[in-house]
Amino acid sequence: MTLNLIKETTIIIVEDDDGHALLIENSLKRSGIKNPIIHLKDGLDAYNFFKDNIIDSKEKIEKKYLILLDIKMPKMNGIDFLKKMKNDSKLKTIPIIMLTTTDDPIEIHSCYDLGCNAYVVKPVDFSNFSETLKRIAFFVKVIKITAVN
Repeated sequence: MTLNLIKETTIIIVEDDDGHALLIENSLKRSGIKNPIIHLKDGLDAYNFFKDNIIDSKEKIEKKYLILLDIKMPKMNGIDFLKKMKNDSKLKTIPIIMLTTTDDPIEIHSCYDLGCNAYVVKPVDFSNFSETLKRIAFFVKVIKITAVN
């Protein structure tokens, strides 16, 4: 009998701006998040990561992920990535939080229609952005995430 080991939740930051990604990661860590954090630069890199680690993986280890997703990125934008993830039977349960500067109500509605779990607008002001990230860190500490694989 094979035992399925459940790992802690890995946070995936999908963000093309290195400065924003570093700020997000540092803010999460300062807020007490000790989870592994991986930064991927666009939707294509992120989808390939999940394809390699979940879809095509032969491992028996169950994995937990939480995705913080920007929208405006090269190669594959956040909307297209969200569509691919939520249309894949193995990946659709992974929670995705949109974390973007876009506050267009039509885009927000579209993301929820496609299956995002939350939509957070990045404030332009640094102190407000830091406070927003602290709140996301608190959210990460209290939510329960299902494993995939």
